[in-house]
Order: sequence, then C-alpha cells, then structure tokens
Amino acid sequence: MRKYLLLAFLPLSFTLHAQNVEFSKDRFGSDKDGLKAALREIKEGDEWYLSDPARYEQALPHYLAAQKFNPDNAQLNLKIGDAYLHSGAKPQALPYLQKAYKLNPDVDRRIHYLLGRGLHLNAKWAEAIAEYKTAQAATTGKNPPVSLTDIRKKITECENGQKLQQRPSRVFIDNAGPSINSPYADYGPVISADESVILFTSRRDNSTGGQKDPETGGFFEDVYQSTRNSAKDKWSAARDLGQPVNTDGHDATVGLSPDGQRMMVYAEDNGGDLHEADLRGTVWRKPQKLGSRINTKYHESSAAYTPDGRSLYFVSDKEGGLGSRDIYKIELEGRTQAQNLGSVINTPYGEEGVFLHPDGKTMYFSSEGHNSMGGYDIFKSVFENGKWSTPENLGWPINTPDDDVFFVISASGRHGYYSSVREDGLGSKDIYLITFLGPEKPPVLSQEDQLLASRAQPVKETSLAPPVPIATAQVTIMKGTVTDDVTKQPLEATIDVIDNTRNQTIASFRANAQSGRYLVSLPSGVNYGIVVQQDGYLFHSENFDLPAGAAYSEVVKDIALKKLDVGVKVVLNNIFFDTGKATLRKESTNELERLQKLLTDMPDLRLEISGHTDNVGKAEYNKDLSQRRAKAVVDYLITKGVDKGRLTSAGYGDTQPVSTNQTKAGRQLNRRTEFKVTGK
Repeated sequence: MRKYLLLAFLPLSFTLHAQNVEFSKDRFGSDKDGLKAALREIKEGDEWYLSDPARYEQALPHYLAAQKFNPDNAQLNLKIGDAYLHSGAKPQALPYLQKAYKLNPDVDRRIHYLLGRGLHLNAKWAEAIAEYKTAQAATTGKNPPVSLTDIRKKITECENGQKLQQRPSRVFIDNAGPSINSPYADYGPVISADESVILFTSRRDNSTGGQKDPETGGFFEDVYQSTRNSAKDKWSAARDLGQPVNTDGHDATVGLSPDGQRMMVYAEDNGGDLHEADLRGTVWRKPQKLGSRINTKYHESSAAYTPDGRSLYFVSDKEGGLGSRDIYKIELEGRTQAQNLGSVINTPYGEEGVFLHPDGKTMYFSSEGHNSMGGYDIFKSVFENGKWSTPENLGWPINTPDDDVFFVISASGRHGYYSSVREDGLGSKDIYLITFLGPEKPPVLSQEDQLLASRAQPVKETSLAPPVPIATAQVTIMKGTVTDDVTKQPLEATIDVIDNTRNQTIASFRANAQSGRYLVSLPSGVNYGIVVQQDGYLFHSENFDLPAGAAYSEVVKDIALKKLDVGVKVVLNNIFFDTGKATLRKESTNELERLQKLLTDMPDLRLEISGHTDNVGKAEYNKDLSQRRAKAVVDYLITKGVDKGRLTSAGYGDTQPVSTNQTKAGRQLNRRTEFKVTGK
C-alpha cells in the first residue's frame, strides 16, 4: 500500500572513509547562522519526536531541514529514518538508516532491526531477513531494544513475502484520478454494489470545520462522495457531504449498504464509535449512533452490512477477543450479543477493515496475522457449509510489506478499491482501482503444420489449450427506478425480497425518495420474489429463480406502479405451475397471500384472474390449460374466505401476447397469470 522506491542496497561492510559530522562550532564555525538555524530545527524536531506519544510526521520536516545543512550526522539520519518508519512513506526510511549505520555502526542498539524494517518495507526480503537475524543478538540481556518475538514474526513476514511475490496476482492497479483524489490524503473508499457511487474520507483544506488536528498537523477528516457516469465511465468531481454528516471534528466513512442508501460513519467519541446515516433523496441525514450492543467504551473502527441489511460485521478491540482487534457479527434487530467470528478469521494479532461482498458469503478483511507479508494484508474467506474457509492472501502487488487496509470490491468481483501511496499518486495517499484479470490463459498451440527435419511428413497439431474463464461473483444485481405509471414521477416505494421456497420475507429496502432509484443484491441459490409496493398503488412483482452457482449478472428493471382503476392489469410473476399442469406450486404461496390481502383490505374490489400461454402447442390445449390455471387461483382465494362473486376466471391461451413468441425470453413473458380490475 506504500510507495516502493527502487533503492540500490548499500553493502553494510562500509569503508573507513565514512565519518560522522557533529553539529559543532569547530566544524561549522564559518557559518554560525546556518548552524544556529539547523540546531533550532533539531530542537523543534526533538520536541515532536520525544513527545508522548511521539509525533513523527511533525518532527520530519524539521529534521530534514537540518539534514540539508549537515547530511553526515549519524544520529540525525537515524531519527529521520525512524520518523519515516512511522509515517505514510515508510519505504523512504531506508537510505537514511543505511547512511546512519555507515557513519556510525554503533549509532543505536536498534540499528540492525531498523535496517531490517527499511529493507523489509522495500520488499528486499533476503537482505531484511539477514538484518533481522543480526538484530536477534541484541535481544539478549536486560532491557532488549526489540523483542525476540517481534523479530521472529518479521522474519516470517519476509518469508511470506518472498513466496507471494514469486506468484503475483494478475491485476491492474490504477490511480482513480483527479475527480476523486486530491493533493491531500484520500482513503477509506466504500462503494455501492454496481460501482455507481463511491464515498471516501479525505483531509482536505476545505473540510467542514476548516481546522487542523493539533496532534497530527493535518486537516480534520471529512466524508466525500462521487458518482460514476456509466456511459462515459467517468467519476464526477468529489464533493464534501457537509453537515450534518461532517462536523468540525473527524468524520470518516467506514461502510455503505449495497444500494448506497445507508452509510456507516466513524466518529471519535466514547473511544471511537460507529454511527449510521440514511440517504433521503440527495441529502444524507444526521448520523445516529449505533446501539450499545455494537459500540462500547473501546474502539469500534469499521463495519460492513450483509446484503439483506439485517446483520452487521464490525471490528472492535473490546475485551474478550482473540487478538488486539477482532471481527464480530451481530443481528441489528435482534437482542443477542455480537458473536466473535472465531480463530479461523481472528488471530492473536489485529484484524481490521471488514467488508462483505453482496453475494452474502465472501468476506474481505485485513489482518496482521495469517500469512501477512508485513503489517496488515488483505485476505478473503468464504462462508460455506456453516463455516469460514481458511483466509487467502490476495497476494502481491495488491498487498505490500506495509499496512493494506479498507479494501472493497464490486458485486461483479471485477474491480476492487483501496488507498495506497504510489509513485503516480496525486497526494500523500490516493484511492486506486484494482482490476482483477483472472487466471492466466495457457498459450494456444499453433494449428499450422509443424515440419520436423527427422520426418518426411509434417505433423498435424490440433491440440488447443482450453479457454480460461474469469471467475465472477455468484450474485445478481437488480436495479432501476420506480415511478408512477401515468405521471412518470419517481416513487419512494418499498421493495420486499421474498424467498419463495420458504415463503419468507428475507429483506426490505426503499427506493430513493427523490430519484426513485433502487438496487437489490440477490445471492445465487434462491427462488426470489421481488415485490414493489407503495400506498395508493397496486403491487408489482418480479421473479428471479437463481440456481446455486449462477454467475454474476446485472438486470436493469424500471418499474411503473399503477393506481387502482377499472381496467388496470397486473402480472402475478410469482404464481407457479408445473409444466402442462394447473396445480399451484408451494412457491406461489406468498404471491397468493398478497393478492388475498389486497382483496381483504378493499372489500369492494372485483377482479378477473386470467391465464396466458405462449404459442407452442395447439391453441385449444393452451386455452384450456390457461383457463384451468386461472380457476386454480380463484379457487385458492375462495378457500381463504374471498366472496366468489368478486372473482371471475378466464383463459386466453396465446391470444394476448405481451412479447414476441420468437424468442425464449419472449415466450416466458407470454406464459403468465395476471389480474384485471373489473370493479372497485
């Protein structure tokens, strides 16, 4: 996640010509003013460097100013290197640490450990291991400068890095561009499932409070938003959300629902707590603190919604965990306490930056444990057969020897986003787009005749390497707008997601109040009924029967709701019959109950239930089948107490198509059950 410098490794068997130069009048008597200014810079730097807690980034500019005056002081170079190791540009520490050692091999008891860190952060694995092993000798005796446990872990990280770099991930990593990034620090991106919206945290000079953090010297954090024009594949200029989301203090976004309508914000109160804000139209409401089952007196730092919006994964360092920071899961509307995800996910070290893919089963998170190559690395785990799989390191170059945290990925699985410090950056930290290329395709053998000198006849080569598909997520995204059928004005409708097999509502969402836009994530393996409802309108239903393993798809479905009026027709997309039969399948129950409720709530409503087929088969057979199916629906409603005088049934066969019968999709639309309002 950090900027990697192609630094030439300086051998540690230095010549005798290196000489430490003190800041003294004897050495700089001819430039007393310059010496005085340099000593003043060192003093100011030391005040930050030696403070509790140390303020390394504030110390750096002072030390660097003094180093320009005298570049050959071992102690100053060591402090610069140490400060860089605690900054956002850690790899830049190496040349200063190498110079400090060259000037004085005894400059600090930690020097070999620090050299190991500098080499480690520049992915010089073997050299770093050598320095770490040398540093082990300093861990004997009382008050060792570095713990042996820490050194051993760093050696293991380097060994992991060596292995992972030898088989790099096939990805492109590109700067997200000036519409999103700025000359300041931009980080912590979260996205909607379809990548139409991105929110992130930035420390720009136009922050809501306009003030700087006295501890870090940088501007306070604010939340920014950008939207993507899918036609042009470009992001709009990021805008500060302003109040009430952003305050005069630190405000950082840490989670976004797949539909982009709910956001989680981190605020520095009560040790660090999570808040939730809702989007109403184009305005984000004031974030409300989540309950005490989530927030504690400890530090809750990041969180992710499940696709149904009913549960939350979050990170906390509260007591009772397995490591310094752990990942937990909690049902938002339940009463039970949050559950630790256990030792498969959580380690004795820190976990952070949890994100759940819209497929509902693939989790991405960062960890200092597992087979990290240094700091936090990003891992992937899949929940299958009631347990989480062993976390998989996303590999080099996505992960680096420095901290790699707060990674999110689109529903398609094609694009990921995170922040990094790289050579093409626009500021101290930028947001980057990761494009996953999938496994490499084996070379295709030529189909041309190959003539061997030892043979009189050419050899026919017809063996071709099979194509390598790019794995996609097992989820379908349904999105569009909800409007009034007549006025075309957007509606803030409720969208219920039904598991037809279990006859159970598994999620509920609302379309945006101003635009009518909605987005629903549908993990594969379920027969879904989608029901759109708004007061004063007839309901609208859709069906998505997604078998287990169904690949990613994106369906745009604009829905026009109809007001109750005589002659209005509504298709019942979740009424199911077996092929060639008129027996209602159990998956139809929820739709039938919805129709029954409509008739109960409106006692004067009268309906015609009609059946329709495609044109495959004989017309007489189709008409009879459609009539029997319509009557089956009427009979069900009568058994549930609906007056039979309010219902009629009709079978129209293939005489009223709503689409072409020349395609499979068209024929499927024509095979339908619908109702028509005949009186109210």
